[in-house]
Amino acid sequence: MPRVKGGMMSQKRRKNVLKRAKGYRHGRGTKERAAKESLVHAGKNAFAHRKDKKNDYRSLWIVRLNAALRENGYKSYSTFIAALKKSNIELDRKVLSELAQKEPAVFTRVLEKVGS
Repeated sequence: MPRVKGGMMSQKRRKNVLKRAKGYRHGRGTKERAAKESLVHAGKNAFAHRKDKKNDYRSLWIVRLNAALRENGYKSYSTFIAALKKSNIELDRKVLSELAQKEPAVFTRVLEKVGS
């Protein structure tokens, strides 16, 4: 089997790593080893923070809902959610917060359906 020197592929690999690390500070954007390592850490954080983003949005919806509920005379968010489940209305927090923010008339009708 003939000998194959890997020069071209090494250059390509290096170029791709440095392209992905473009804009990183200090040696991380220019040195291959540091760039590779920082890309690994960046990938881990990106994966974890994609998961965290879901929790962040859920808490945002809850805050918005609570504010809208207090404007409409409800004592708290938790009592509303309990009443919502008791009256078998299956709207999730995202939809409810969107209604409260963009369609307040529809939201007050939902509140009437649930009952104070």
